[in-house]
Parts: sequence; C-alpha cells; structure tokens
Amino acid sequence: MSVNKITTREEDFSQWYLDVIEAAGLAEHAPVRGCMIIKPYGYAIWEKIQTIMDVEFKKLGVENAYFPLLIPESFMTKEADHIEGFAPELATVTHVGKDKLPENFVIRPTSETIIYDAFSRWLKSYRDLPILVNQWCNVMRWELRPRLFLRTSEFLWQEGHTVHRTEQEAEEFSRKMLEVYRAFQEEYMATPVISGEKTESERFAGAKRTYTVEAMMQDGKAVQNGTSHFFGTDFASHFDVQFLDSDNQLKNPSTTSWGVSTRMIGSLIMVHSDDLGLVLPPKIAPIQVIIIPVLLGKNDDEILAEAEEIKNNLAQLGISVKLDKTDARPGEKLFGWEKKGVPIRIELGPKDLINKCVVVARRDTSEKTNQSISDLAVFVPELLENIQNNLFNRAEKYRDEKIVEVANWEDFKNEIAAGKFVIASYDGTKETEKAIKEELKVTTRCIPFNLEQKNLAQKCVFSGKKATTKVIFGRSY
Repeated sequence: MSVNKITTREEDFSQWYLDVIEAAGLAEHAPVRGCMIIKPYGYAIWEKIQTIMDVEFKKLGVENAYFPLLIPESFMTKEADHIEGFAPELATVTHVGKDKLPENFVIRPTSETIIYDAFSRWLKSYRDLPILVNQWCNVMRWELRPRLFLRTSEFLWQEGHTVHRTEQEAEEFSRKMLEVYRAFQEEYMATPVISGEKTESERFAGAKRTYTVEAMMQDGKAVQNGTSHFFGTDFASHFDVQFLDSDNQLKNPSTTSWGVSTRMIGSLIMVHSDDLGLVLPPKIAPIQVIIIPVLLGKNDDEILAEAEEIKNNLAQLGISVKLDKTDARPGEKLFGWEKKGVPIRIELGPKDLINKCVVVARRDTSEKTNQSISDLAVFVPELLENIQNNLFNRAEKYRDEKIVEVANWEDFKNEIAAGKFVIASYDGTKETEKAIKEELKVTTRCIPFNLEQKNLAQKCVFSGKKATTKVIFGRSY
C-alpha cells in the first residue's frame, strides 16, 4: 500500500524522498539490512538506463562479459591501495555448510582483481589490444547508513574494464567514457552534471586519476552519478598482465575502469520530483503516456474503444503508452499515476467523446489543455520533447543559482550552511580536505574541467597556505 500523503520537501526532505519512492512503487527495504527490493516499476527505469547505455558502450567497441560473484581473498591483497580502500565494506564467505573453505572468498565490491586475473590469460600480444569489456551485475559493499537507491549494501551497476597499449590511449578512453556518462545524464535523465577530476583524497582505491560527474539535488547536496578511473600500469603489473609489443619487449598495459549504478535512480528522484510524487523525464520513463478513461456507466464501451484506438496510434509512433482499464475511481487513477511520475496523462470522458477531444495533463507543470483527438499524433510527441527540455532547463537553472565562488572562510561556511556548492581556492593537501570535512561535513566534489583557474587566489580559503587549484565543495549523500 503506497503512502496517502507525501511529506513536503520543505518539511523533511529525507522523508519526502522515501515517501516518493513508496508512493511510486519503486523499491522497498529487504529483510537483509542495507539491501533493497527493486519493484517492477523501479526496475523498469533501470532497464531503460541499461538499454540506452549499452548501445552507447557498444558504439565504442565495448563488449559485454560476466565474471564471478566470489573473488579469492588472496586476489584482493595483491593491490594494497585497493584492498585498503574497500576493507571496511567487504563481506566474506568462509564456510560451505559446516565446512570451512580452504580459502575465504570476498563477495565482489568491484571486479578489478578477478578481471585482471582473466586479462593475464587473455592478453599475449599487442595485437590483442585494446581489450574493452563491460559487465552488468550486482556488487556488495556493506553499508552502515543505508538509504534506498543512494546507499545500499547490494546494488546493481555496470562496470567497464579496458586494457590499452599506452597510457595515452587509456587516459583518452577514461575521459571518453566520462563523456558518455555526462551526455546520457543530460540528454536522457535531464540532469545537469559537473564533469571533473577528483582530488587525490577522493580518488577510487588504486587509481592514478578519477573522473566524475556530479549532480545537485533539490536540497543542495551532491550525488556522484558516475566515475571513470585511469590506473596507469599499476593494476596490470600487480596481476602479471603483460603483452609482447612490436619491439619484441614484454610490457605492462595501461588500464581503466568506469561505472554507474542504481544510485542514478535516487538522483533522478531528487532532481525532478515534487510534493505530489515522482516526476520522470520522458526519455527515461517506462510509461510516457497514461490514458485514463472516465467511466461513469454511460457510453463506457465507446469510451474504451476510443481510448484503445488512441493508445494504438501513439504506440505506432514509438511512444510507450498504457491504458488504465482498472475499475478504480477516476480520481484514484489520476492521483495514482501522478505519484508514479508519468509525463503525460490523457483523460477521456463522455463529454470528450462527443466533442472528439481529450484532456491532456503534463506532469512537470500540472498544466491541462483540451486537444482534438485527431491532433494527438503531432501534439503528444512535441509535448514529450517540451517536457524533457523543461525538466533539464529547470534543474540547470536551480543548480547554477546555487553555485557560488567565495574568497574567505566565513563566506565559505555561510554558503555551505545555505545548501550551496562552493567554489574556492584550495592548497591541494589531504590535511586541509580532512579538516574541512570534519568541521563542516563537506567534501571536495571535483576540480571541474570548465572551471576558470586563471583567477586563482594566492591563498587557500581554509589553511591560508599557497593555493594550487580551485575546487567545488559540497555536502553529499
């Protein structure tokens, strides 16, 4: 049973988020602490994400594969920085029945170690390069503070892993994949993101460079919506991945990994939804148009027949459309689909049938218009595009208004307290990052690619030491 009343964002943003998930029927907590059950409607959103992104990966020559869920514990110790980064989150299998296993197995937190073991057998010659693989799977990182979609102990994701002849090729590919993530989120999820490089403290365990796309939620907090990592030759050397180059020399290749997860669904909710429930961009919505026949016992058969024809005509245009034939009251249907965030709602009643028109409501603005049935084949596709663009522009305007640059520590604290992203000059040290995080619960989100660094202040806004770069700071989920 979904919630009857959704808590407002102003009243309690965290509870609002959970209420929207419940009201839309997206997911629920599982019996295992920190895990979630993704319901069919929520999984349908993930399927849309998978389908679209898989096509984009394959355009770049990436092939899908699958690797084991269980990883020998000895593999994890081969890369010290990697195991140190994941150690607190690892879940380990030690027994089968009552018998202790000869070696413990880690439930994958990510698959670099077992994939590189495979690469050591697959790669022989420079002619085998590049190797470009991806897998869609689940991973487990034991989460102490779970939140549906945003932070769960088990979650779904894709993880790409590539092997290249040179560092330059690997670096270029890691940046290319980040651009795939940026374009997908802005074009399909209508979510404006900031692309940039993570600071040393925020890098993925074992990476030389980590690139990220960061999105701002309606409460001013950040969600890291995807990352791409450049490893250089370190992982390859630790796992004896070598190839015979054209100069007849054995060399370690350079590698990358990159991934996005079901966290993006949490981001999608918090970027676009409102106090009435879920709001979905048309390009990612499992159902783009819902048709609600208003059945009052008069001309019901004719209304249903007309609604069916409208559905079929729109479906032929490639639009995902559903006809609600349930016997629920019209108002109950209306509010139910509103909570599910379907972009367009078409209502057809006895008077509409006589006038050969329908009522069309758009979810993003709640505006309603009367439209001739004969015009729907043109009107609906145009409206879907308009809704998609409006959601992006609205989110971008909100985000841009909440990014400020500061020159001193007092302004920094005040703007963070106001729920904003703050751009500030920074000395580049882990000590300063740690101190800011401890005092304000703020982290460096990234060094944006498009951020003008010419006006870099001489001193770090926090430490007073010589500044090395400008960084975006913000609170995050």
